[in-house]
Amino acid sequence: MRKIIIGVMGPGERAREDHVRNAFELGRLIAQEGWVTLTGGRNAGVMEAASLGAKEAGGLTLGILPTRDRNLISVAVDIPIITDMGSARNNINALTSDLIIACGLGTGTASEVALALKANTPVILLTENEEGKRFFKALKPKLVFIAKEPSEAIQMAKEILSP
Repeated sequence: MRKIIIGVMGPGERAREDHVRNAFELGRLIAQEGWVTLTGGRNAGVMEAASLGAKEAGGLTLGILPTRDRNLISVAVDIPIITDMGSARNNINALTSDLIIACGLGTGTASEVALALKANTPVILLTENEEGKRFFKALKPKLVFIAKEPSEAIQMAKEILSP
């Protein structure tokens, strides 16, 4: 039976401390559900934190890397996918994930959310960005969910993904 893949998207170097804390907890909770954690794979910000959280809980991590620079791969990524596609790799993130949780909302994350919605992939926004929440909710109201904390996001994911 195929494993569920949850994409955790968010800022890299510009990630705020609360985004990093939330991403770590998301990774941990995703692993506890037996799901695969997919990130952008780099050793920075939300990507690194989600992968580290998943590994701490014994989970499997998948990283979709924008460059071929192997020095940028998080030590917590089990399966690095080297794309050398830059931001175009965001489409792979969006299409491979069964559901995306956006932890913070910068331009790269916004592109991943938009691509996921275009592909009819559900998105949970875990962000304080009110304008971003309104914008994405207006685009696809039935596919965009708002969470205030990681545990709420995981509960929503379970409900969304249940048959």
